[in-house]
Amino acid sequence: MKKIFLIVLAMVLVLGMSTTALADISLANLKVEIDVPLKAYAEAYSAANGFNVKVDTFGGGQDYHGMVMAALQSGEMYDIFMIEGIGGYNTWKDSLYDLTGQPFVEATSLAYAPEGKVVGFPIAVEGFGIGYNAEILEKAGIDPATLTTLSAFEEACKKLDGMKEELGITAPIAMAASTSGGMWWVAAQHNFNAYWKGNLAYNDNSIVELALKGEVDKERLTQYAKFLRVMCDYADQDVLLNGNYDAQINLFGTGKAAFIQQGNWTDPNFKDLGATFKRGYIAEVWTDEPTTAIMVAAPSYFVVNANSPHVDEAIKFLNDMALTEAGQNYMVKEAGMVPAFSGVTVEPEGQFSQAVMKAAGSGDAFGWGFAEMPDGFNMDVLGPIFELFAAGQLDIDGFVNMVAEAIATIPTL
Repeated sequence: MKKIFLIVLAMVLVLGMSTTALADISLANLKVEIDVPLKAYAEAYSAANGFNVKVDTFGGGQDYHGMVMAALQSGEMYDIFMIEGIGGYNTWKDSLYDLTGQPFVEATSLAYAPEGKVVGFPIAVEGFGIGYNAEILEKAGIDPATLTTLSAFEEACKKLDGMKEELGITAPIAMAASTSGGMWWVAAQHNFNAYWKGNLAYNDNSIVELALKGEVDKERLTQYAKFLRVMCDYADQDVLLNGNYDAQINLFGTGKAAFIQQGNWTDPNFKDLGATFKRGYIAEVWTDEPTTAIMVAAPSYFVVNANSPHVDEAIKFLNDMALTEAGQNYMVKEAGMVPAFSGVTVEPEGQFSQAVMKAAGSGDAFGWGFAEMPDGFNMDVLGPIFELFAAGQLDIDGFVNMVAEAIATIPTL
């Protein structure tokens, strides 16, 4: 009897110790394209380190900010979450743990420290532009190296449109603007970055600063609208107006479109589709001033909730991601990202990621401006305007006026 009691007691003690050691870290992920590899990495890390890392993904056009805020209000705030630029920082700065001096900080020049102290772990160097299928362009007799102006790009789209049956495509461009499909960000953030940063020096923030005062450069905005009109007119209309992320990716990845407005985070998606065709980037050629530069930045950051009971475990998880072979393999090989940390010997396999790494290294790049907007402005205010324009319900003047009116409200937001 005594022996049985001791066995039961030992089991209780072991179970109690296991429960204590098994701390649950919750992570809110904004980037739907890394959902699968991030969860796989978190699972492997959890098994190796004795505490669980649980990942929830709210990207792909969902109201990420609203989801995280709801978690805070419910008393179940995430231990690690993401912010994008000053808008996210201003919303959460009182809840962000000071990461200054952490080992990962020494391995990057891109840690986020808007007011001196480091609060953000740079998730990756990312880039976007107009991706192209080199094989389709070759069949059409189009050299992507010549597509450095809006006029040249429009002529190429016109030629492709006239050869759709011969080329086996449904439209020249895989473009997306559907708010219901969660694709507002493709048009209202990434494509619109041509207005914010196109053909400016990398650190030139003049157009963004103008917007933060509620003002626009109407001549520049009108020129941008002409570029957006070309993107929409030559797009697959169903994907443009109704499609979700998968629809846009599948259109380009299966060879049904010659161009796509997307970033290097799509590399794993194309790998999953078995897309082996040669591809690369041209610039968002919104004017007739020649350019080959694409949009490159380290725009998203993991931050640690200062009120979390698991701060130390959360920081350990981030340091592991940045500084270990397993973490680096996750970032580069599995998630297809361009790492923001030095000392990473693994090179990206994806063709878009290789192009982004080359652009970042050569300086043939423009910055990102959309993250400087107030939280929710791009999705809730600009997104519906871009969708109306994509659907042909606004002409260029109407679009310019609506965007200008929207930007005029920024100082009050």
